[in-house]
Amino acid sequence: MEDSPFVVPASTTVEISSGAEYQVDEESLVIPSPVLEGHMEVPDEAQPSGRTAQFLRGKGFGWLLEVDETTDDDEKPLLDELDIDLRDIFYKLRCIMFPLPYLGFKRAVVKERPDFWGPLLVVLLYAVVSLYGQFKVVSWIVTIWFVGSFIIFLLARVLGGEVSYTQCLGVIGYSVLPLIVIAAVLPFATHFPPVFGFTLKVLGVVWAAYSAASLLIDEALRKKALLLLYPVFLLYVYFLSLYTGA
Repeated sequence: MEDSPFVVPASTTVEISSGAEYQVDEESLVIPSPVLEGHMEVPDEAQPSGRTAQFLRGKGFGWLLEVDETTDDDEKPLLDELDIDLRDIFYKLRCIMFPLPYLGFKRAVVKERPDFWGPLLVVLLYAVVSLYGQFKVVSWIVTIWFVGSFIIFLLARVLGGEVSYTQCLGVIGYSVLPLIVIAAVLPFATHFPPVFGFTLKVLGVVWAAYSAASLLIDEALRKKALLLLYPVFLLYVYFLSLYTGA
């Protein structure tokens, strides 16, 4: 029911609580109706009009025509929603590309702050490099990444290492980056003797394996480093074979 103002007819005697009576000589005394708290009157020109709108209002469904103009101040950017930190990913890529300790990179962040999107990007990039028009290679390389990381995780845990599957997944994925560099250089190696191409392949596998193993091997695995380094080395040999076809 619409609120209407209270109208007091003219020449009406208004009695005040003190007992005195006052004569109202104005034509009418208009007392505005109270405005309900939490509601704001919307101008008629701002409200939807038409037969449908009138029908909905007549049936008591006028609330369907209300427009919520409030904005969500807590809405986050898409990268924050997906937990993607581009600066962190770029720093981790540099840690993998330059694995030697004296270069000054805090390489432990690759293991201590594992993420998913960075390694996935590296593995997918390697899959694209290895594509050669066969899209099935992409899914196979991603599968090898998941399964190979799980095998390395089981071996590390059996040997007494304190490492999680998420950490293995991130370290193994990021360490594919040296193979991408070697894959980009190998096509130019055809102009040189075959031993040059073979040397590049060995260098890429050793580079990737060292980057991964140096992060996965902690104090508890120092005396058993070779037992974990060897399967990591074989995993990257298989990764490279997917590119070379050998």
